[in-house]
Amino acid sequence: METLEGRQSILAALHARQRRFDVVLVRHDAHAEKVADVVELAGRMNVPVRMVDGKELNALAHGATHGGVLAIVSEKPRTSGEQLLRLIDALPEPPLVLLLEGVDDSRNLGFTLRTADALGAHAVLIKKHLWDFDATEVARPASGAYERLPLVQLDDVSLLVQLQRRGLKLFGCIAVARRTMHDIDMTAASVLAIGGEKRGLSGAVRDICDGFVTIPTRGGASLSMSHAAAILLAEAHRQRLSGAGDSSTSGL
Repeated sequence: METLEGRQSILAALHARQRRFDVVLVRHDAHAEKVADVVELAGRMNVPVRMVDGKELNALAHGATHGGVLAIVSEKPRTSGEQLLRLIDALPEPPLVLLLEGVDDSRNLGFTLRTADALGAHAVLIKKHLWDFDATEVARPASGAYERLPLVQLDDVSLLVQLQRRGLKLFGCIAVARRTMHDIDMTAASVLAIGGEKRGLSGAVRDICDGFVTIPTRGGASLSMSHAAAILLAEAHRQRLSGAGDSSTSGL
């Protein structure tokens, strides 16, 4: 079992209905109006709610930002490749998928998921052989996005190839690319691939990219993965809101 901390994460998990809830714990002196929606929804879903002492809650929590509410839940199931393909096929709009390779820090992943959810990504792919993230440390900074976004673990590039066959263009974000993020059409079906600070994108991913882009920075300064993802997704969101993508460069 895992713990979810804070109102936003617990509400999102209740709505998503992907986890089994053992119990929702509420601190005795928590402001009733701040946790009322959690208590109400848990009651409607027949999830036990128990009032507890603050010390008991703090002993279970990872930090002090739980806001007086915590839940004991089963693990969140990761989306399979087959489920992702079905989701992509059913979308009424061009898919926008984020691929992360080389992400190691649980909290940075959480913040990146929060950004991806806010800026319209339909799914997040993580190319990683070993899933060793602390789920609580991912969920807390994600503020509900961890529950809402389909999250797919990749061991190789076979699923990326299947997405390409469905018309998605794979753009790798690298520092030495000749085209900037402003030069490609991200209103079309796209996978945006970002590598970690240590090794960047792997050769296996680079070999199948349809094109490469860079984020223009002053003096060529480098960015962390979470910041690069936020900037790239913000440009995709801007293009999709305004229809500003340049179709002449799509796929390059």
